[in-house]
Amino acid sequence: MTQSKTSSKLHTIIKSALAAAVLPILFIYIMIAKPDYKIMNGLAHAILPVANWVGDIITWPIRVIGDTVDTIRELSNLRTENEELRFRLDEALKNKNVCEIAILENQKLSKELDIIQSQPHASVIADITYDNSAFHHNTFFINKGIKQGLENGMAVISTDGRLVGILTDVAPNFSRVRSLMDSNSNIPVRISGSEVYGFMQGNGSDTPTIGFFSDPEFQPSGGIKLVTSNISGVLPNGIFVGNMINETDVDILQPKEISRVIVLLFDKQDEYK
Repeated sequence: MTQSKTSSKLHTIIKSALAAAVLPILFIYIMIAKPDYKIMNGLAHAILPVANWVGDIITWPIRVIGDTVDTIRELSNLRTENEELRFRLDEALKNKNVCEIAILENQKLSKELDIIQSQPHASVIADITYDNSAFHHNTFFINKGIKQGLENGMAVISTDGRLVGILTDVAPNFSRVRSLMDSNSNIPVRISGSEVYGFMQGNGSDTPTIGFFSDPEFQPSGGIKLVTSNISGVLPNGIFVGNMINETDVDILQPKEISRVIVLLFDKQDEYK
């Protein structure tokens, strides 16, 4: 039963399509054989929509293929454009990173130049090449030495002007620096803005200890600023050392926190500005 209905519908569609196809032919025949404009005008209202409908059906696959081709072409163009934009974005990000690194390096070098120009005598900038910590000893190496005018006993500071150590062994192209944490380090210091003197002793830890002797009645406390003293003739006067954490411990700059230092080349008795 279902098959009969389907066959009947199919026959109806075929007849309709054939009738629609015949109508344009009939219309053309009338125009040529019997050009009756009233009939032609009447038929045109019925035939032209049918012809358009038939034309749409016939050309539907072609239009679908054409639209598909246009869509594929558009997607391909978008993909190419996206790849180009992604490449340009990557290049822009690379350039941005390079510019940011250059700006930071320029700021760092400008700061170091300002520090060097503020020194009363010449200074040498050096990079830290190796950090050595063992038991109670703490030293590090720098990539400058005798050829750059370095000598044992010279003070080594950070690029922001904080004392980090003393030169102990100098070779032609490198030097060893004893840090303030080393157990052999014993730095003469004083309280900034006063005449209270003492010695800061390294103990192998991150916080050296200090003992004051010039004023037995002085009571140390946290937050006190310490600078170098030249009472022993070892260091120039006035280099910032660190701040006291409590009555005995001092917060200093750790060598592991920096990568570049400045070696001061002036006489030990000169005042550090």
